[in-house]
Amino acid sequence: MRTFIGCDNGVTGSIGVIRDGRALSYTKTPTKSELSYTKTKQYVTRIDVTKLEEHLGQFKNDEVILALERPLVNPARWKATQSALRSLEATIIVFERLQLPYSYIDSKHWQRELLPEGLDDGKELKSASLQIGKRLFPSIDFTGFLDADGILIAEYLRRHYIS
Repeated sequence: MRTFIGCDNGVTGSIGVIRDGRALSYTKTPTKSELSYTKTKQYVTRIDVTKLEEHLGQFKNDEVILALERPLVNPARWKATQSALRSLEATIIVFERLQLPYSYIDSKHWQRELLPEGLDDGKELKSASLQIGKRLFPSIDFTGFLDADGILIAEYLRRHYIS
């Protein structure tokens, strides 16, 4: 059974799953908050690898086509980059433990096809993503989501998979 999984990377990311042309699930990436390693008392949000493995483990016997959105890496946004790379590593470890094959996808690549042209800022992109996700997948409850990136990545994979 062919299953398409789109992962919007990061602690605010999402995971969309499509099988047989219909959305199976759309969830936020599971996370947990922990005390940071820094001297000053602060908290850091991390991927909850146990919950992520439980969620993705249900698809390990399927023929999985999985893409993970390439993370933000920008030295000018050091904290966001740190978080993105921590999230990336944790997510890849789960894929490897489950033996799920994966590839990377650039956001501009799937957005060019599924989102309208001319959107510049993050708010416009998120809003358009959510509206298109609601239109393409009316069965999904998008309550609490700011965008539909994970399920749209899965849809992009479904449209471009060549058997």
